[in-house]
Order: sequence, then structure tokens, then C-alpha cells
Amino acid sequence: MYYPYAESYRQNPRRIMKVHGNATLDVKPDTATIQLGLITEDEQLSQAQQENAEKMNLVIQSLLQAGIPRSAIQTSTFNIHPRYEFEDGKQIFKGYRVTNDVTVKLKNLEQTGQVIALALQNGANTVSNLQFSISNEEEWYQKALSAAIQNAILKANTIADTLNVNVDSIPVKVIEEQNRFNPVVRTFATAEAAALPPIEPGEITIEAAVAVNFQY
Repeated sequence: MYYPYAESYRQNPRRIMKVHGNATLDVKPDTATIQLGLITEDEQLSQAQQENAEKMNLVIQSLLQAGIPRSAIQTSTFNIHPRYEFEDGKQIFKGYRVTNDVTVKLKNLEQTGQVIALALQNGANTVSNLQFSISNEEEWYQKALSAAIQNAILKANTIADTLNVNVDSIPVKVIEEQNRFNPVVRTFATAEAAALPPIEPGEITIEAAVAVNFQY
């Protein structure tokens, strides 16, 4: 049996153009997160704990007096480990190490250096995981995603104009390929107030990528 529409369908197959759209936004951070730590050691566990607690209280009080709200200070790590050293091939018990870390979140980035210096001056002996971020990441990502789709549309139109064909402005398929935030991270193993490098927040890179199919 002959179907007249079959030949017409084969002559006008559905043609798909696939393009990739990309966008990158650089945004100034509005939040700094710092991990401040205290390590104390003593042969007696109670002494190591007491010294650690007293020093950490001094650190926290200095931050509160500087205007940092208590809600922005959170204990992130508290560990107790026995200490051993090898002497003449034997493992010798040397006491205990107590590690106490607090995470401080700042909305005023200009306070970052001051907070680190205050903590070190009042007994903290480690600074780590200094990270700058943005509080409204999703809002900025949506802007990057929109820009990535516009980039894909521009590419599709450029290809269509070059080939002298018409492309449907409404895509038949959109795939979100990439959602990436690149926070600025600085890491200090240990630090002294006088030895701290200049602290610059830089910018946060937000990237979006899509794959878009158009019919033409």
C-alpha cells in the first residue's frame, strides 16, 4: 500500500542544531569565614584542657569586644589525642594534645585582618581555611545561567545565518551542564600576627553552561 505522506516526511526530516552556551560572572564576595585554632600540650590531660579552655575564652572575648556577634562564632573542632615519641626504637608516651577550633563568619570583610590579628594576640596559634564567599550565590547563578542561554541563542542564530536557514527561536531541549562556584580560599597552617600576608578578598567566579537543541 502506498502512503503519500511517507515520501514527504523523508524529504523534510526534522533537523536539529545543537549548540553550547557559556557564561562567567566575577562577583565581589560579601562574606569571610575564618577558622581560628588553639593547640595546647601537657603531660596531664586536665592541664592541657584547662590551658586550652582559658586561652580560647580569651580569644572569644577579644572577638566579642571587637564587635563580632556571638552568633557568628561557632566551635568547629575539638579533639584530644595522646602524644608519643620514639626514643631508641621505643614508643614513649609524652602527654596529650588538645585542639580547639572556632569558625568565625564576617559580613564586614574589612574586619578580616583585625580578627586574625586579635585572635593570635590573645592566644590562638593556628589560622586555617580563610574563605571568601557570597551570601546570594543562587541569585548570581541564575544571572549566569540566563547569560549562558542567551549565548547559546546567539550561536544558533549565527550558524543559521551562515547556512542561510531558518531556526526556530524556541529550543526543543535545554540541558544545564555546569553549575560551579569558585570561592576564594586562603589556608594558613600556623601564623603570627606580624607575619600575616596582606589579605585581599578578590572576586568569586560563577560559571554556567548549557547544551541547547534547536530545530531548523
